[in-house]
Amino acid sequence: MSEQRFSSYIAGQWVEGDGAHPDENPSDLGTPVGQYGTVDGARTGQAVEAAAAALPAWSLSNPQQRADILDFVGSEILRRKEELGRLLAREEGKTLAESIGEAARAGQIFKFFAGEALRIPGEKLASTRPGVDVEITREPVGTVGIIAPWNFPLAIPAWKIAPALAYGNTVVFKPAEIVPGCAWAIAEILSRAGLPEGVFNMVLGSGKVVGQALVEHPKLDALTFTGSVPTGHALLKQAAARALKVQMEMGGKNPLIVLADADLDKAVECAVNGAFFSTGQRCTASSRLIVENSIYDAFVEKVRARLAKVKVGDPLEQGVDIGPVASQAQLDTDLSYIRAGHEDGGELLAGGDRVEWKTPGHFLAPTLFAAKPSDRIAREEIFGPVAALLRADAYEHALALANDTEYGLCAGICTTSLKHATHFKRNAQAGMVMVNLPTAGVDPHVPFGGRKASSYGPREQGRYAVEFYTTVKTAYTAA
Repeated sequence: MSEQRFSSYIAGQWVEGDGAHPDENPSDLGTPVGQYGTVDGARTGQAVEAAAAALPAWSLSNPQQRADILDFVGSEILRRKEELGRLLAREEGKTLAESIGEAARAGQIFKFFAGEALRIPGEKLASTRPGVDVEITREPVGTVGIIAPWNFPLAIPAWKIAPALAYGNTVVFKPAEIVPGCAWAIAEILSRAGLPEGVFNMVLGSGKVVGQALVEHPKLDALTFTGSVPTGHALLKQAAARALKVQMEMGGKNPLIVLADADLDKAVECAVNGAFFSTGQRCTASSRLIVENSIYDAFVEKVRARLAKVKVGDPLEQGVDIGPVASQAQLDTDLSYIRAGHEDGGELLAGGDRVEWKTPGHFLAPTLFAAKPSDRIAREEIFGPVAALLRADAYEHALALANDTEYGLCAGICTTSLKHATHFKRNAQAGMVMVNLPTAGVDPHVPFGGRKASSYGPREQGRYAVEFYTTVKTAYTAA
């Protein structure tokens, strides 16, 4: 498979950038996906300037024009979902089925927001003063900076770029460094979609250089970020100093409660899927499994048996359930938490080792520790196939354990009790709640986001995206 060269896209032109950096294939380190060039702070500034210059005309553009452009992008992504899925699988490491599914989701998101471009809400109200009309309208927030992570390199950029453009904003998109190919694929389709010059820009490079230049630029009006808590907090401080409008998704330490009345086989599938599929590299992953005492031993036995059937390997190979860890840096993090699990006195129940494959790659066995609530693996986000198993005396204890975290993205429960399911949906301190489902896996047309340290600002996805990507104007007219 020949290598591609991935470039930045600024003011309607492809920009090669500095040098040639390998785009690693985590399943086969000897065959990179391609090469890419990074841009510097000055080039990033040019991208923001181009977006700001394009804003006045684009913000007043015909909504049908915006809808047609987004529909074109969504249709092409859906038509090419197998091809884009293979690229994603090679670059990020998801299995081919998961990767094709993500590509399809990205296409569906663009199509959803094509419709939303024609449904921008507004109101007309009666004034308390005779002869006066009041109109409440939504206008674009302006030039939007997008900083996206590597774990969903098609879907997350889609659910940020599509609403930004639908509501008349211009965009400067900075993808994660380890997934330039997927970012380039989206940018290449957008470059042919009929957008005016400067409306959409993509800059490849490091967060320290490109991300810093982006958030500091005086013509940037809003910033949407998905990534780690430390990076998000650092960006938030910089954004606050400039009074930027900010939206942030910053991870989770999501609990899945399994009660004694649960369908145990279904609960095991929920736990294994939520904790370990996509190599555990999902902010919604079930990284804390909280199991009621009376079924704890049976649950452990069934999970071990299920994990023994899980195949780790090249995501393009048929029969593989879990691909590699996305990068050496993330693999090092995962291994450090496995050591921490041992150091804190946890009992290793499954995995814990590298997996040898036909090609050199970042393969790691799904790892489960019996842990204490105070252990690092039970409190800190790992972002890999490493989960902590906790004992609970009863439902009330399980709920307390589930809420005992600084995060609040997603929470799940497996139970056949309507009483406990109803109580949990109301009392779980999370932005999203799942009952008898894996915590990982959400629909593209509903709001996505959490509470506490997981999220900041308005929700993403669905009709709620309008809250971030627009600003409200109230206009009075006298007769």
